[in-house]
Amino acid sequence: MNKETSELLTRTGPGTPMGNLMRRYWVPALLSSEIAEADGPQVRVQLLGEKLLAFRDTEGKVGLVSEFCSHRGVSLYFGRNEENGIRCAYHGVKFDRNGKCVDVPSSPQSCARMHIKAYPTVERAGIVWAYMGPEDKKPAPPELEWCLLPESHVFVSKRLQYSNYLQAMEGGIDTSHVSFVHRHEVDNDPFHKDCKALDYIKADGNVIFTIEKQDFGLTLFGRRNGDPDSYYWRVTQFLFPWFTLIPPFGDHSLAGHVWVPIDDENCWAWSINFRPDRPLDEEELAALRAGQGIHVPYDESKPGQFVPAANRDNDYLIDRTAQKDKRSYSGVFGFAAQDYSLQESMGAIQDHTAENLLPTDKAIVMARRMLVDAAVGLTQGAEPPALNATSQHVRAAGVLLPKETDPVEWAKDHLADDLSSPVHSI
Repeated sequence: MNKETSELLTRTGPGTPMGNLMRRYWVPALLSSEIAEADGPQVRVQLLGEKLLAFRDTEGKVGLVSEFCSHRGVSLYFGRNEENGIRCAYHGVKFDRNGKCVDVPSSPQSCARMHIKAYPTVERAGIVWAYMGPEDKKPAPPELEWCLLPESHVFVSKRLQYSNYLQAMEGGIDTSHVSFVHRHEVDNDPFHKDCKALDYIKADGNVIFTIEKQDFGLTLFGRRNGDPDSYYWRVTQFLFPWFTLIPPFGDHSLAGHVWVPIDDENCWAWSINFRPDRPLDEEELAALRAGQGIHVPYDESKPGQFVPAANRDNDYLIDRTAQKDKRSYSGVFGFAAQDYSLQESMGAIQDHTAENLLPTDKAIVMARRMLVDAAVGLTQGAEPPALNATSQHVRAAGVLLPKETDPVEWAKDHLADDLSSPVHSI
């Protein structure tokens, strides 16, 4: 990748080609629980380089507005959330959830010129989603499977990652690394243990990929040797522009991620576990809340910041003895920590001009190309892909198929559209 393409892919602030593209989609902004209370404390939110403020007004409705007062630029974080609006603590200028200025105590006639930026929101799966693009281009709200399930079927968390969104998201697209960095921990993790798939993953690190371009993004078919007459296929989904769906292991919940830029050097990594067929049970929920599986325990010294307990300031709690004893491949424990420690080690923004890609990186190359083509196309008046929410009706799977079976045709029958078939996992 040349420097110009890297810049296009990694810069997402206002007015950038990639930033303009991402603003055409619904963006996960914050957990609904962060602003659970009407007239409760407002919360700073930064997305795509924009500093915003989220609050729940007296009616219980969500506002997502510019953080700063239009009068003198004071942060509304220090304002008063009351009587259906945020009132600036400096001079009392007040704004409603739509950014409309509703009161200027010292100059009531000035309200009309004091409005601030506000973005429409919806709440799904315990997430407040924002649309930051042109109002006349707003698509339907997200319809990923986990967005439409009852609250009892879904567990969502987020964590702060100190890297550009792209290298984080590419870790979610890259399924070949599972045979290496996670290999010593999968046997004991409650969301991976006791499934036959682990035998195939550990035995065959030479994954052969078939990648299918779809209306929603990409379907990744990773083939490993299975039994003598079969292949083990991990079917992973990349849903444009930042979603991934992870194949389940055995009789465990399905999972997914969303990778959202905070700015060019930091991102939110959202993690989701869900059961289409039943509520998550208490044992599953206890493990998820404890930060197992793809979730993380947080640094308790930084409440409300969603900083992982294992982080760059403590070398991710690396344990060289555990690495030597083959209890952890990299010496870092926890699936998420194993991933983000390596992704953050690339630097805040990876030097793409220095990388040497391999055949197993085909999906990453295709995802980059889709992003570049869509961003450039938008500057030329072309509509972005995957704006139709119904295209998100897909599922990931892990399946053992006879060697003569075409996995692409199998996926069309079992992983798309109404999702009424059973979950496929081994």
